[in-house]
Amino acid sequence: MDLDRKAALIGGQDMWTLPAAPEIGLPSLVTSDGPVGVRGASWMAGDPALALPSSTALAATWDVGLARRAGEALAAECRRKGVHVLLAPAVNLHRTPLGGRHFECFSEDPLLTGEIGAAYVTGVQSGGVGVTVKHFVANDSETDRMTVDVRVDERTLRELYLAPFELVVRRAAPWGVMAAYNRVNGVPMCEHAELIEGVLRGEWGFDGVVMSDWTAARDAAGCALGGLDLAMPGPASVYGEPLAAAVRAGRVPEELVDLKLARRRTLHARVDLSERPAEDGAALAREIAARSFTLLTNDGVLPLAPAARVALIGGLAADARIMGGGSTLVFPDHAVSPLEGLRAAGVDVVFSRGADASVRVAPAAMAATATARDATGRVLGEFPLRDGSFLWLDVLPVPYEELHTVEISGVLDAAPGWNTLAVEGTGRFTLEADGQTLFDGVVGPPDGDPMAAFFLPPQHEVLADLPGPVVVSLVHTVRHLPVSPPFVGFALCHRGPRPTTGRMISEAVAAAAEADVAVVVVGTSKEVESEGFDRTSLRLPGRQDELVAKVAAANPRTVVVVNAGSPVEMPWRDEVAAILLTWFPGQEGGHALADVLTGAAEPGGRLPTTWPATLDDCPVTNVTPADGVLTYDEGRFIGYRAWDRHDTAPAFPFGHGLGYTTWSYDGIAVDGMTVTVTLTNTGDRPGREVVQVYLAPEDPGDRPARWLAAFTTCEAGPGETVSVTVEIPRRAVEVWTEHGWQAVPGAYRVLSGLSVSADSIAI
Repeated sequence: MDLDRKAALIGGQDMWTLPAAPEIGLPSLVTSDGPVGVRGASWMAGDPALALPSSTALAATWDVGLARRAGEALAAECRRKGVHVLLAPAVNLHRTPLGGRHFECFSEDPLLTGEIGAAYVTGVQSGGVGVTVKHFVANDSETDRMTVDVRVDERTLRELYLAPFELVVRRAAPWGVMAAYNRVNGVPMCEHAELIEGVLRGEWGFDGVVMSDWTAARDAAGCALGGLDLAMPGPASVYGEPLAAAVRAGRVPEELVDLKLARRRTLHARVDLSERPAEDGAALAREIAARSFTLLTNDGVLPLAPAARVALIGGLAADARIMGGGSTLVFPDHAVSPLEGLRAAGVDVVFSRGADASVRVAPAAMAATATARDATGRVLGEFPLRDGSFLWLDVLPVPYEELHTVEISGVLDAAPGWNTLAVEGTGRFTLEADGQTLFDGVVGPPDGDPMAAFFLPPQHEVLADLPGPVVVSLVHTVRHLPVSPPFVGFALCHRGPRPTTGRMISEAVAAAAEADVAVVVVGTSKEVESEGFDRTSLRLPGRQDELVAKVAAANPRTVVVVNAGSPVEMPWRDEVAAILLTWFPGQEGGHALADVLTGAAEPGGRLPTTWPATLDDCPVTNVTPADGVLTYDEGRFIGYRAWDRHDTAPAFPFGHGLGYTTWSYDGIAVDGMTVTVTLTNTGDRPGREVVQVYLAPEDPGDRPARWLAAFTTCEAGPGETVSVTVEIPRRAVEVWTEHGWQAVPGAYRVLSGLSVSADSIAI
């Protein structure tokens, strides 16, 4: 095989695949984004996929067995879709709550992140599918993420940001790692030989492939010498022709190309997509969601009384937000809203919208058909849609060069009156309703990050006085852009007649006053939590805070359900009867919510990240580079490590969460690095507890006051006493020095309790 052929085989041939080499028995390699679902090689709304809860939700279970089962379910999805490598999990840390992509990562703590990540990887790879653990490394925020130079001292890098990657590599032996966009201390991660060849391969013994994040590889020689094996996507890649030219120019030894191709062949040898039994994905999604739901406060209103009359309030109660925005997006064949879930459970529910999380118009809730045509009007294909959104990326089911228009059409079940229709996307559109043209024109692209525009396209709204259900049609003229991959994405959106937000809040307050219990569902929108941009505030969008405050004033038995992937401010937290976090709960979120509210399941979650009262209280908030540089000035003090040194206490500490029973921590015994905790279920129903063990040095010096050293889960019936045993790893007492890892001698207290800052038993 000649140099050009070898170089081409380690660069992408399109958006999601690498080329095949039949002459050496090498098939094409298919990748797909995760971590909550598997799109497959084609990103199409008509190709359904399982949608599990967000990564923050999975980490909130603190359950490595459940994380492994999630990985196994995703492996089954990969096999079903012919995917060899899942581009997940993300084990970057929650350095600050402003990180726009934190819902896709696990935790602020490296141990919890690493343990959940390792179990996830083990599950995926046990199903014959590879992973790329990402984003290696210090890719912890979104602002200027493709170019930012993260400056971080080596000790902080080792003890925090590299730590979860190391744990995953040593524990789960992943078949792939994804190198990030950013630089670390001046060197692009795709070219960072010190971290890739020196640390990842040399120190940790990683024997898999290192793949670039999409378009992160920018210099052929730099990437080849730096340790990058596979450059994605294609067909334009720094590998292929540029790499072959670098070899011929003497800048890269050809032996390196051979080594990278050999690693790709090893990856293929490890993958096994043969059929095997798989767990019911929907049932697992429901179980993970309920186990992740985190009860922050409860005055006894939960679980609901069997015959309670419930006022269910909030736009998010009807419009399920099941996942965050960005490359995690998949299209499940259904998504259960809180309203649907409670009704299916037989709860006596009256719904009132109150206020919305987003000002954007949602895709039309209708069974639609997408019709693709060429320039003569000939139909190239018809495709069913589950709502008014349409997306094709890279692998299209019709010839892209022949595609001229795509039409979304169907019967819109509109209420009589003034309805809002919206065109979402960029380019030329023609919108018709009941045979009348409502819009015929061009929607221009927004300013700013093109990735943000991709995940949050502009909308053009039109008011239409409709008689009732009507036939609607939106025709998009396809722009054949001179860049790869082919992309067609737009949406027909609809909002029915409704009063002003002020009137809807008043109606919600009236409904709450007449109910036994008010359940208010609030949360973030895709304008707030998404790939491509960081957050600028932790406040709930719109008038949701006002809604909660007024409902709570009308009914003291108000339960607030927070539908967000990462922390939000809750100024009303002391005014309501209960607060339940549901994260982004996946496709079965509504059913899981009904399970937890009615008491059929216990809320099993514990916070994987500290929740502040206000953004101003947070010890670490900077995500904006200065002159291209983002300096981690806080060093090793992020998350609860920083809060322990802070004058202000958070609203809810790391590890906090309530169940429907109570626990007493009765004793703790230490034998070397083995810790046994004894606890009793002091309530009147069975329960599950997350046992957290922390180390606190008597003389912390320049170390945190305490840190998570081990954790496990246990279950017990009413009045039952159980003992659990965990092993504290040696690394828990080590720090990074110029001589490598060194144990710090001295006395340590071993703590265990309901959270990092709760009253603990200690020895």
